[in-house]
Amino acid sequence: MDSDLEEQDLEEHLCAAFQDKLRLLLHAELRAAHGKMVPARDAATLMPSTRVLLKRREVAEVEQELQSQREEFRQRMEHLAQRREQLAQREEELRDVALKFDAFLKAVAARREKRAGEERAWAVAQGAEAARLHRELEGLLQHRERLARRLRSLRRFGDYLRDALASMGQFQDVPDMLAHFGVLAEARAALAQEAEAGQERLAQGRAQLQRYQEEMSTELLSTNNELAQLRTRLEAARQDVLQWESCWARVQSTATQKTLLLGQIKLAVLNLFQLSTAWLRIPMDVALEDTEAQLDMLLLCLRDLTDICAISRHPVRHRGARLSWSQE
Repeated sequence: MDSDLEEQDLEEHLCAAFQDKLRLLLHAELRAAHGKMVPARDAATLMPSTRVLLKRREVAEVEQELQSQREEFRQRMEHLAQRREQLAQREEELRDVALKFDAFLKAVAARREKRAGEERAWAVAQGAEAARLHRELEGLLQHRERLARRLRSLRRFGDYLRDALASMGQFQDVPDMLAHFGVLAEARAALAQEAEAGQERLAQGRAQLQRYQEEMSTELLSTNNELAQLRTRLEAARQDVLQWESCWARVQSTATQKTLLLGQIKLAVLNLFQLSTAWLRIPMDVALEDTEAQLDMLLLCLRDLTDICAISRHPVRHRGARLSWSQE
């Protein structure tokens, strides 16, 4: 796009230069024509072709001059393009150098900042370490002072132990005596611990025995309550048994009476049946144990006797009935 614009600018410049050149030539010819009058015969003697050739020569000279100017302008533009490329390359190199220098400065600043931070951290750490060591030294000095005071306070006990060692004569030195008494103290502590454990086990046994007694008393109370309920139910059951036995006795007595009454009724029915059949001369084709059939037969006999009695009282009214009875 830049080359097209440059070519367009070059053509416009050449056209403008050519127009300026033609304008100058025409202006010079006009001034020459006004300043120096050519005889009429000379102008008339020039042929049109000659004038055309003259004009063509002038145009060729102008074009040659324009061509030289165009070539000069092209060379100048090429030189400018080369110069521009060199400047662009130089600018790119300077930009790279600037970027590298900027990166170098940033790296140097970062290293400097890192080194400064490390130095500050080291200084802070050294200060903290120094403060810690100072506090530790103060603590050690205070501990030394406490140990010195304790040593001064325990010195009389050391004198006492040495006197006891000299008086006993059983041990070689104070550490042996202290070790012996330490073993005795450990044995005493073990025995005390065992006694305490025995007391704890005894207390646990007592608590367990008390819980067992409470549980047994609760269970015994529950058993007594259940036994009382069972006794109450037993008494109620006995009362029910006596009541049902009396009822059963009454039922048996009633059944016996009913059985006797039934036997009497059966005997009475049998006697009536035998009397009726004997009096009416009816064949006895009914079993002796079939009381119902005997009752049915007695009912028929009683009906017949009732009819006979009615006929005997009213013979005319019951003539038809007599005939039917005689037929039967």
